[in-house]
Amino acid sequence: MSDMITADLVDLDLSADTKEAAARSLAERMVAQGRVTDLDGFLADVAAREAQMPTGLDGGIGIPHCRSAHVTEPTLAFGRSAAGIDFGAPDGPADLIFLIAAPAGADDAHLTILSSLARQLMNADFTAALRSAPDAEGAAALIRGDEAPRAAGGTDALSAAPASDDSASASVSASASQDSAVAPGAASAGATAGRTAPAATGAATPAGSATVGPAAGSAEGPFRIVAVTSCPTGIAHTYMAAESLENAGREAGVEITVEPQGSAGFTRLDPAVIAAADAVIFAHDVPVREKDRFAGKPTVDVGVKAGINRPAELIAEVREKAARGETTAPAAAGQDAGTPVERAGDSTEGYGTKLRTWLMSGVSYMVPFVAAGGLLIALGFAIGGYKINKAPSVMDHFIWTQADSWGALLFQIGGVAFGFLVPVLAGYIAYGMADRPGLVPGFVGGAISLTINAGFLGGLAAGLIAGGVVMAIQRVRIPAALRGIMPVVVIPLISSAIVGFLMFVVIGKPIASAQKAMTDWLGGLTGTNAVLLGALLGLMMCFDLGGPVNKVAYTFATAGIAVSDPGDSAMKIMAAVMAAGMVPPLSMALATTVRGKLFTPTERENGKAAWVLGASFISEGAIPFAAADPLRVIPSSMVGGAITGALSMAFGATLRAPHGGIFVVPLIGNPLLYLVAIAAGVCATTALVVLLKGLRKPAPGATPTGTADGGTTPTAPGRKEQPVAA
Repeated sequence: MSDMITADLVDLDLSADTKEAAARSLAERMVAQGRVTDLDGFLADVAAREAQMPTGLDGGIGIPHCRSAHVTEPTLAFGRSAAGIDFGAPDGPADLIFLIAAPAGADDAHLTILSSLARQLMNADFTAALRSAPDAEGAAALIRGDEAPRAAGGTDALSAAPASDDSASASVSASASQDSAVAPGAASAGATAGRTAPAATGAATPAGSATVGPAAGSAEGPFRIVAVTSCPTGIAHTYMAAESLENAGREAGVEITVEPQGSAGFTRLDPAVIAAADAVIFAHDVPVREKDRFAGKPTVDVGVKAGINRPAELIAEVREKAARGETTAPAAAGQDAGTPVERAGDSTEGYGTKLRTWLMSGVSYMVPFVAAGGLLIALGFAIGGYKINKAPSVMDHFIWTQADSWGALLFQIGGVAFGFLVPVLAGYIAYGMADRPGLVPGFVGGAISLTINAGFLGGLAAGLIAGGVVMAIQRVRIPAALRGIMPVVVIPLISSAIVGFLMFVVIGKPIASAQKAMTDWLGGLTGTNAVLLGALLGLMMCFDLGGPVNKVAYTFATAGIAVSDPGDSAMKIMAAVMAAGMVPPLSMALATTVRGKLFTPTERENGKAAWVLGASFISEGAIPFAAADPLRVIPSSMVGGAITGALSMAFGATLRAPHGGIFVVPLIGNPLLYLVAIAAGVCATTALVVLLKGLRKPAPGATPTGTADGGTTPTAPGRKEQPVAA
């Protein structure tokens, strides 16, 4: 901490009257010390961060801050204003202003110390000591932790803590020492450095457990809350909100555990802690990572400043929700927790699991481009005819009153969208592996794959190579002076050069040959081979209902049509895949209609929604049924899907759009036979599900045989109900 702020970076008589002037005055001190290379560029970054959310806090504090490529090393500048400066805080002007500057590539240790300062700002003794500091050197010493602030009784406001590397006995450094073990990960009430939570029970609180027990004599355990805090830069507000919630939880006598999701990453809360929690608080201004971990609990979801300014209200609100039984929807069965990139570093996952996660990251970001581009191209064909792909550019020829011009416009927009498929696939595979630094080499590698006609296979390879290269670069120890330019210059430059070399010179040509061979094979599929392929794709689409196997089949199909002029075989494969994917939800909807007594009331309600989901080609509509009775629903769905896929291929149905369900039937080749194929699969699956479910006793809560009113027949004493999935 000692190198982050010196007396030269402190102004105890800050005369600025606006937040812009205050930031400039403090930033000029950073420039004079060589901490900032471009004053105006840095101030533009500060202003951009301020535009996202005011940085004023209750208690007369302003914390303008940003991460900027113009910062050479993490730096703090402090100003004290006698008149006060408006930073947008609800309680009025700020007299203590901290300008926090972090390089774009600040390392975890520096960010941990900055986050520790943010926590210290919630300590009234700390801010009072700054207001009374007699000189700049004393204020800098307080901030560094060289001197501990004095409480009202004259004792140190912070308990003794182990010395950090940078300071022998520093309040802030002590906090950083503890935070470095978990930060920017889980922190919990009472675990902040240097403070011990008041014991609410006679037992001592284990170090790091950060819990506050119930009142003495309580027969019940404490009310447990888990919380997540985050802000756009992940430096200040993230940790201040965590500290504020912890303090409020301690005062309210609840057990609260906070997961700050900071800019240097985060440490996931123990799943057992989340499972045991009675409620959840989200105080965030950026999306909560792995949010599904907290599904199914009473939840309060607010901005990060609410976590700082009114934590007690949030705790009271979430307790009221828990008392009323208000919960969020539970995570869908089989749904991955969080986005792929958020789970990429789990140490408990095997390489195979990580590889699947990385690939699904690319596919998940690619699918919207596939859907938008494919539907636009299909509409272009529908409006302008199948020669619309020969139309001249609408930049040169567009007549408002001609349908052909509108068809050409839609076709050409869709073609541009399709041009992003392989770069997006490669870029976000690399993103799933290496986070944001992987995007540039990933996109570059994907674009090269298109240039050398390596297609989707090239995109997969480019994404994996880009992610691996960036991960390797990130493991190299870099001098402190270069850390600020690593993410914006060094990593993109080196990784793009390596990926480009490998794609152009080493592996690009073999992959392009493999892509051509696969395309030729698909083009030559006829007769029995085509039918068998349709059956296989149908089985895959219905095996895990939107899971990885389903996505592999769907990606295989969309890869074939993701060109300006796809072959007939590729469009047949796309038609077969979509038809098979519609079978499971439509079958469950039909089964709950014709034999409702075999299903629980909840399943019958889900069956109504499954009509719409199935008709829209959303296979996940069958997940509630498969989760409750997998041994009957999944095999039955696979049989129906295989029948539909085989029939679709046999009938020669074609589809240019990658999505849409029955709503794109007018764009399908041989639409009547296509619907016959879907109906055959739905009937087969429905019959099998009804037969298999009829072989066992009705599900608990289902309508028993011979009961017309939907009531239940009492179970004989001593007789156990059979589970839904025997």
